[in-house]
Amino acid sequence: MSGAWGKKFYSVMPEFKDKNAVITGAGRGIGKRLAIALAAQGARVALIARTLPELHIAHMEIGHAGGASMVAPADVSDYGQVEGAMDAARRRFGEIDILINAAGVLGPIGPTARVDPCAWLEVIRINLAGAFNCARAVLPEMISRRSGKIINITGSGASSAQPFFSGYAAASAGLVRFTETLAEEVAEHNIQVNAMAPGATYTAMTDQVLAAGERAGDKALEDARHTRETRGVSPDKQIALALFLISPRSNHITGKLLSVHDEWQRLEQATMTPERFTLRRVTKP
Repeated sequence: MSGAWGKKFYSVMPEFKDKNAVITGAGRGIGKRLAIALAAQGARVALIARTLPELHIAHMEIGHAGGASMVAPADVSDYGQVEGAMDAARRRFGEIDILINAAGVLGPIGPTARVDPCAWLEVIRINLAGAFNCARAVLPEMISRRSGKIINITGSGASSAQPFFSGYAAASAGLVRFTETLAEEVAEHNIQVNAMAPGATYTAMTDQVLAAGERAGDKALEDARHTRETRGVSPDKQIALALFLISPRSNHITGKLLSVHDEWQRLEQATMTPERFTLRRVTKP
């Protein structure tokens, strides 16, 4: 898969050439997919994850496709490790222009009354606090430079309830509100922060849901089976939205939650209303 994506997206767009990007969760799934695609666009990519062997494979695939990347292993829930990884990226490539927070875990599956509290909190530490840690580590230089792009990859729990996945859903919703809040804080510094919902896609998380059986609930099992059979949302749709959100074409868009299923292409020339594509779901009667 990865080599094919490198070839497909190797027609370099000028806005990405020589940009420095950090992508967490880059060893597998959507994080790896976006890392390969962005490197194929001419960006230099620092790959962050806990799984060193997977990072080396992603790094090798990017190199074979002609891209530039480096391995920076770190646990995003540990701010000290994040700082170390970011410093390594700066030493190798220079100041960081783009941050994509794709690191995430599914966490405990089952009724909230029965899940392990430590496992539940671990989801918050990785999926939510991990995004904070990475943003905190790159924001000072982005503010000083008055330029930067941050994308937070979020799960379906951001827009709807997910019974039996309460930790994952809570972290997803929290990540979107963090995105909105941070976007308002740094707007005056010409930094855009957005959340991206990549849609259902076949990853290791899909297999975890299937393995959980009845603990996942009937709907989640049905959705996971469908995703396994169809492979879910096509990678090109996910990549296209991510590239849009880190390009100058989206400089007027910040603090939004955009899904691959939204008609986001229309937003390039559109005026954004404050309430659109946010967690604010209250409507007038």
